[in-house]
Amino acid sequence: MRVVWRPMALEDREAILEHIAQDNPIAAIEIDDEIEAKAEQIRKHPTLYRAGRVRGTREAVVRPNYVLVYRVDDDAGAIVVLRVLHAAQQWPTGV
Repeated sequence: MRVVWRPMALEDREAILEHIAQDNPIAAIEIDDEIEAKAEQIRKHPTLYRAGRVRGTREAVVRPNYVLVYRVDDDAGAIVVLRVLHAAQQWPTGV
């Protein structure tokens, strides 16, 4: 399977990194590496992580504060990353 990032997920990721980089650029690089590593783990084991709060999605915790929301698209042979959310954010009703 391949990993496909939706535009909103890329925007989420960029916003997280920019926010962290304001205080600690090295920490921003580290969290980005962790997000990328988690996406790779999902690619290898797509059903390993818990069912998501939104039907048809799954959620993988990157760090206690960050969650990668994705869905498995078997027809396309892809893991589709829908959002990267901070745990304190209000969860979207649809992804």
